[in-house]
Amino acid sequence: MRPWNTFIEGDNLDVLRGLAEAGETFDLVYIDPPYNTGSAFSYSDDLRGADGRRKGRHEAWVAMMRPRLEAARAVMAPGSALYVSIDDNEVAYLRLLLDEVYGEANFLAQVVVNLNAKGRQLGKGFATSHEYLLVYALDARTCVLDASSPDLVDEADFRLVAEDGRRYRRLPLRNTNKKFNPVTAPTLHYPLWGDPVSGRVDVAPFEGAVEIKPVFGDGSPAVWRWSAPLVAARTEDLVCRQLLGRLGERIDVFQRDWLDVTGGEGTPRRKKLRTIWTAAEVGSTDTAVAELKSLVGHVFESPKPTGLLRRVLGTMPADARVLDFFAGSGTTGHAVALQNLADGGRRTCLSVNHAEPTRVGSNAERAGLATVAEITRARLRAVAETVGGGLEERDAAAR
Repeated sequence: MRPWNTFIEGDNLDVLRGLAEAGETFDLVYIDPPYNTGSAFSYSDDLRGADGRRKGRHEAWVAMMRPRLEAARAVMAPGSALYVSIDDNEVAYLRLLLDEVYGEANFLAQVVVNLNAKGRQLGKGFATSHEYLLVYALDARTCVLDASSPDLVDEADFRLVAEDGRRYRRLPLRNTNKKFNPVTAPTLHYPLWGDPVSGRVDVAPFEGAVEIKPVFGDGSPAVWRWSAPLVAARTEDLVCRQLLGRLGERIDVFQRDWLDVTGGEGTPRRKKLRTIWTAAEVGSTDTAVAELKSLVGHVFESPKPTGLLRRVLGTMPADARVLDFFAGSGTTGHAVALQNLADGGRRTCLSVNHAEPTRVGSNAERAGLATVAEITRARLRAVAETVGGGLEERDAAAR
């Protein structure tokens, strides 16, 4: 069985091109590229234009990113997706660049990620508390990304218990949006039959049943959310009850919305992800520092929390081949191991980082970690020892 984690030290552009030549493909690409804070980049790209003029700040950053994103696209498998972390300095330029490389039609989301709940208090202006995740598909028509999560489901919402022990909540079968009515959706305006004593609902009359038509609270005609064939196929998921409304007593039909969507087979219910992810949900920079410190020490200034990456991983299949070619402190590989351990998945992660020197006088240098690649390697080795899944270290030339 392949190890969960693999690490390659080398320039990510060279590595990506080598992976393409070798025919390797990946289902999920996540990167946290260098944010353009005005400092020089640690990559050896030529940052001068055709006229010899040195590129401007944004132009130079885009020039560094473009070939890497193009090379990443070449190793993405059918159905795959790309997530890119970025901040305000380059989010506008990155969005345009990704539209060029991946196509505007393949844009999926721009997620706001709250990694610093208190906000940055240094400097002038606003206390920035967020970054972004830009999400693109290789092909949105075939992408397998599932933008939902079981973690957002509140079991307390499902207070009712059926005869077989399953928990559920009641949702109106009537469409409560007045934009949908017998004029705009005529096929969904039809009578049902129900017995408020037994709760039974059907599309045809039966003994003890009364006719039930969808109406709004003011008595105006409404429509159902389900078609008649769907009602006929799922009558066990419906119940009718007598209610006291604004105009007096009436009988209405409700869907029994199950907590366990498989009917007792154990598959967790999922809820659509919002485009704002809070630190309470995915972790913060502080929790990320603590995670890294527990493994190899406080040797990286702004790592990403594993909770953020685990949410990203949760949108893709449990056997996804993951690539992170700006691996930084190794959060993605750590998250893959944690998620595999949690759900029995078979994900693999290839992390790529180059030998960028650590800052003179930094915690990393004092800990004997001369390059950022050594931080990545140290963390992934510690993950293999403490979480499991193994680690393969490959030579950049051999891919």
